[in-house]
Amino acid sequence: MQSTDLGNKESGKIWHRKPSPATRDGIIVNIIHNTSDYHPKVLRFLNVAFDGTGDCLIAGDHQGNIYVFDLYGNRFNLVQRTAQACTALAFNLRRKSEFLVALADYSIKCFDTVTKELVSWMRGHESSVFSISVHASGKYAITTSSDTAQLWDLDTFQRKRKLNIRQSVGIQKVFFLPLSNTILSCFKDNSIFAWECDTLFCKYQLPAPPESSSILYKVFAVTRDGRILAAGGKSNHLHLWCLEARQLFRIIQMPTKVRAIRHLEFLPDSFDAGSNQVLGVLSQDGIMRFINIQTCKLLFEIGSLDQGISSSVISPHGRYIASIMENGSLNVYSVQALTQEINKPPLPLVKVIEDLPKKKLSSSDLKMKVTSGRVQQPAKPRGSKIQTRILKQDLTGDFESKKNELPDGLNKKRLQILLKGYGEYPTKYRMFIWRSLLQLPENHTAFSSLIDKGTHVTFLNLQKKYPIKSRKLLRVLQRTLSALAHWSVIFSDTPYLPLLAFPFVKLFQNNQLICFEVIATLIINWCQHWFEYFPNPPINILSMIENVLAFHDKELLRHFIDHDITSQLYAWPLLETVFSEVLTREEWLKLFDNIFSNHPSFLLMTVVAYNICSRVPLLNCNLKDDFEFFFHHRNNLDINVVIRQVYHLMETTPTDIHPDSMLNVFVALTKGQYPVFNQYPKFIVDYQTQERERIRNDELDYLRERQTVEDMQAEVDQQRVEDEAWYQKQELLRKAEETRREMLLQEEEKIIQQRQRLAAVKRELQVKEMHLQDAARRRFLKLQQDQQEMELRRLDDEIGRKVYMRDREIAATARDLEMRQLELESQKRLYEKNLTENQAAVAKEMRADADAHRRKVDLEEHMFHKLIEAGETQSQKTQKWKEAEGKEFCLRSAKKASALSDASRKWFLKQEINAAVEHAENPCHKEEPRFQNEQEDASCLPRTSHLNDSSEMHPSTQISLNRRAVEWDTTEQNLIQKVRNLRQRLTAQARHRCQTPHLLAA
Repeated sequence: MQSTDLGNKESGKIWHRKPSPATRDGIIVNIIHNTSDYHPKVLRFLNVAFDGTGDCLIAGDHQGNIYVFDLYGNRFNLVQRTAQACTALAFNLRRKSEFLVALADYSIKCFDTVTKELVSWMRGHESSVFSISVHASGKYAITTSSDTAQLWDLDTFQRKRKLNIRQSVGIQKVFFLPLSNTILSCFKDNSIFAWECDTLFCKYQLPAPPESSSILYKVFAVTRDGRILAAGGKSNHLHLWCLEARQLFRIIQMPTKVRAIRHLEFLPDSFDAGSNQVLGVLSQDGIMRFINIQTCKLLFEIGSLDQGISSSVISPHGRYIASIMENGSLNVYSVQALTQEINKPPLPLVKVIEDLPKKKLSSSDLKMKVTSGRVQQPAKPRGSKIQTRILKQDLTGDFESKKNELPDGLNKKRLQILLKGYGEYPTKYRMFIWRSLLQLPENHTAFSSLIDKGTHVTFLNLQKKYPIKSRKLLRVLQRTLSALAHWSVIFSDTPYLPLLAFPFVKLFQNNQLICFEVIATLIINWCQHWFEYFPNPPINILSMIENVLAFHDKELLRHFIDHDITSQLYAWPLLETVFSEVLTREEWLKLFDNIFSNHPSFLLMTVVAYNICSRVPLLNCNLKDDFEFFFHHRNNLDINVVIRQVYHLMETTPTDIHPDSMLNVFVALTKGQYPVFNQYPKFIVDYQTQERERIRNDELDYLRERQTVEDMQAEVDQQRVEDEAWYQKQELLRKAEETRREMLLQEEEKIIQQRQRLAAVKRELQVKEMHLQDAARRRFLKLQQDQQEMELRRLDDEIGRKVYMRDREIAATARDLEMRQLELESQKRLYEKNLTENQAAVAKEMRADADAHRRKVDLEEHMFHKLIEAGETQSQKTQKWKEAEGKEFCLRSAKKASALSDASRKWFLKQEINAAVEHAENPCHKEEPRFQNEQEDASCLPRTSHLNDSSEMHPSTQISLNRRAVEWDTTEQNLIQKVRNLRQRLTAQARHRCQTPHLLAA
């Protein structure tokens, strides 16, 4: 284990010799930070985070020093001093050189690792931020503290939303699900919610865990595909949630020594498509155990009781684990070294026992006694016979079986049967099968030594010749080609190597080691004898293809010869691009499933089969350009037909021209170190290398000389330009001086002219002022005259208005008098009607009284006749008394009727007079109620005295009043006369009633 002390250095190497981590601990390097001050002390690392590539990590200590460690380039750099402890880090932003750091003052800052400058400063939290989660796109980030979570836009560094909660319910963690647009929020009451990032709409809530295994969740982890959520806390139980089904599907119980879980994180794998199966569990004892969540087996562990782990992070590609130890140091682990024992293939089921090399083995010598399943020694002749079973071993079958056995427990024959049945391998397991078929050794150390040599000079300007849109793909292609060139010098001069490697680089761009070893295995086995005629195409390989084509399709070959089409045109373009130009991705993968599963001659037979299956369009081609276009572009061809044709050619081609007789069988790369590749004319390559080096040196000398000449020429040109600029400047100054002088003269002349114009203007203004004063005086006089005329017109209007109002009042008074006359007439008619009705009622009453009296008189007469004999004296007295009573009754009735008639006449006349007086005095007022009580009538009587005052009344009013007074007198006389007549009639009736008893008595 190597140890590196950062000390006071701001940059340097992480390790000074190539690390070789041991399988038992897997530590690549241990990084510590000791100060070399007067009182040395250890600066403890607090947080660590990987970038998106997984080759760089960032770490911060408790004094605010933030370092970037480049594990690929073996460099570390101090990028920032924040002067305060960092509480959280994030290094996977959209801009790869930027990172987020949460500080002890509750703020979040964004720095650039290249410029080492502050990009943005975000505030808003009121407590320490302990988690930063970045969206997969790098556009958004969520910062979490104990009381709130905030969503930030990393393009503008503005806060978009804020999650506030009750103080009683704290936040455990809020984070983005990988490769999705979902936010998962976990609270201290075990409630877990999923939110849509854009709309913040609540998608779902996970149900509560069962009471039998209820724990308070503290830590969480999610697989790369976002399907499984692992949760743990102060317990040795782990809960696994299926986020698609939204239910708890498994509970894992850790060993009894685990009492609490401090951290969880899934271990990524390049071949599991994001459905991670290995989970790292950091417990309270400082040991991080990695378990398989499907088999629930403990795979390996890091840390110990003496060197406990405080926190850990795993790189996105799953190669490294960075752990902060409890002593404050930083350990970097190699996952490959830790899993080396786990990834070993299982032991083969068949074991071959080899005999001593002194004597040959035969089938009769390989006989063993097997009884009851136990292995016995070879049989010895004895007297007694023992029943035994004789097993004969087939040497040829064992050899073939051993040859077909592949790593990871696969069998090549079975894979070929599967391939012939389905035509291709399953997409999910294709890469795994390829690795087994090619028997890749995965030499990380050897590959790292090739990568550490940097970019080969031949491929420095690769993007100019092969402009690839994806920068990542271009970088991986450049690294792979450089590694191949460092492996063998021939590949630095191979012009078609980028075309050969590109489809594999695109397929394995996330695993450069596998990509390199696949290409190297392809070159060693399927590209045999390609470089014997370097730098020319492999004439021998092309001759093999031409011989096979001549045997199977002479007509097509004759057509090629007639049109001067050689194998360098109809075969070599397919080989140097490994069919990537003429096939789609799916067709290419299907083809190479068959190529990697068969003899290396299968690739050459594929070229022949492609031409034979395309014979119809090829026979119709007559121009060389048409042939070139055909073999460099995709054509309408069924790849399944081509593959069937290849198998047919492999079986029907004679042995003397069959390529498998001239090509070696498959040979895998060696374990540990890659084999030496020298299957090429070394002298030609060395000569080309020397010539290229000489040309490069000559070119460098020429460039240096040209640079020197250009610098001298630039200095001369600069001096000439400066001289010309100085002369031009002097000339401009002279011209400017002359111009300024002319401008001064012109300005003086203009000033004199302006003064003259100003004096003339002053005179004109004085004259205008005098005229204005005179005009103002005249305007004032005219205004006074207009005001006087206006006042006169106003007075005239007032007089006319008053006259008009007077006429209107007179007319209104006349109309009122007419209305009053009409009302008097109607009242008169009403009074006469009432009087008639009263008279009729009185007459009716009198008739009723007369009838009653008559009946009474009859009764009295009858009684009189009966009682006449009673005594004459008594009857006379009684008759006299009745006569006296009748007279008195008649007199009272006459007086009462006369008084009532006089009162009614007086009251009616009084009301009419009062109404007329009121109307004469207030003609504009509304008419008040006509009838008042007798006291009001009495109070109004004195007003009649005003009628005699003719001086206070208008003449017309006086005339109308006199006329009305005459009419009232006439009306009064008529009423009096009627009343007298009525009274006379009533008196006559009363007399008649009074006389009736006397008549009856007589």
